Amino acid sequence: MEKDHQDLKKGLLPRHVQFIALAGMIGTGIFKGSSDTLSLAGPSVALAYLLGGALLFIVMTALAEMAIVYPNLNVQNLVHKAFGHRISFIVGWLYWVQWGIVTIVEILAAGSFLKYWFSSTPLWLLALFCAIFIIGINLFQVKYYGEIEFWFAGIKIVALTAFIILGACILFGVIPSSIDQPLNNYTAHGGFFPNGIGGMLSAFLIVMFSYGGAELIGVAVTETKDAQKVLPKVIKGTVGRVVIFYILPILIICGLMPWNKVSLVESPFVQVFDITGIPGAGHIMNFVLLTAVLSAANSGIYATSRTLFSMAQSGEAPKKFLRVSKNGIPINGIIITSICILFGVYLAYRTPEKIIGYMMSIPGFTILLIWIAICLAQLKLRRHYEEKPFFQVRGFPFTTILGAVLLSVIFIFFIFNKDNIIGTTVCLVIVAVITLLAFLSKVPKRDSIE
Repeated sequence: MEKDHQDLKKGLLPRHVQFIALAGMIGTGIFKGSSDTLSLAGPSVALAYLLGGALLFIVMTALAEMAIVYPNLNVQNLVHKAFGHRISFIVGWLYWVQWGIVTIVEILAAGSFLKYWFSSTPLWLLALFCAIFIIGINLFQVKYYGEIEFWFAGIKIVALTAFIILGACILFGVIPSSIDQPLNNYTAHGGFFPNGIGGMLSAFLIVMFSYGGAELIGVAVTETKDAQKVLPKVIKGTVGRVVIFYILPILIICGLMPWNKVSLVESPFVQVFDITGIPGAGHIMNFVLLTAVLSAANSGIYATSRTLFSMAQSGEAPKKFLRVSKNGIPINGIIITSICILFGVYLAYRTPEKIIGYMMSIPGFTILLIWIAICLAQLKLRRHYEEKPFFQVRGFPFTTILGAVLLSVIFIFFIFNKDNIIGTTVCLVIVAVITLLAFLSKVPKRDSIE
């Protein structure tokens, strides 16, 4: 039996939350998106990932500080407390759109990885199979979602670690291979900056897409046990995760194969294992990539359904999204997300060759806007804390201001970059529509400091 309203269950354990943060960061953006970033920037893309990681750290520390002061509020609630219902409405729906698109991208990427074994099967059919599987997982209690996500994330973390170790051994000659002087690949094909600084900056949109999802712990906080103790530990490990799971793998790929030989069809991770000549390594890595993007899609359905539930609580989404199933999950939120995923599968049927690339650019824009909103919310809320939290942003307010300014500059750069015309147009239309709805809607005000 389903109830019209019920609180979500606090079924997520500390280990679940730590791995949810990892799972949100490690998905299509690195495993498949690295092909696009390498084609744009070459080896210098490692610097783009490093800069993006620094901005991510600022955003995450700001989010953790606010979550400790206001332990029962998620990202959208915090923005509402700072700026009121209109900005909260815009941020909430932007976040839902972002994760809806990310979920579709991850599902389509999963289908593309299945094509490694089922090359004659159309992408849309493979993606449909993956969608049904992931939607099914999210119909269980949240503790089962957390457990499945824990093991999904565990597989890709172990695989990435193995990739780094094996790749480093090949790179430095510990393991013999057919690759001739791999270290030369960093400079032999146009240098470290083959397309200049502009090429590195152009790759930044996909880099931001890659990091989008780390802030998911700001959504999961309302279903987390002992959230105040868990969040600081997760945040402090952000930089380490960025280095280990993004920068090192990219440097290894660039060393083992020329950046301009990276295929835009299959993952460079699979390509690297294929060229090493290790029997079955490519198949194993492709399986790992499949579980990785399914994990990210799993996180996407979680994020979209919980965001709708939160907005429905505040009157910023229809009350029907407050309906909770007997398993304690927001069932209507999952249903509407499932419909969006099926629409994505239809798009894959219509344009299978270009759909992933087109859709991957859009969340890059929305992530920038949401991160800016998080920084600005922390700037405004800090002076209204009743007492200082034990975990704070270092160098406040300069650190947070720097993060907000840099994110704004990057956003403006992409808006006026002609290479991003499709993503820019779609993003601006989405923002315009949501903003119009925000000013037309009559939302009862909650507590804020406007």
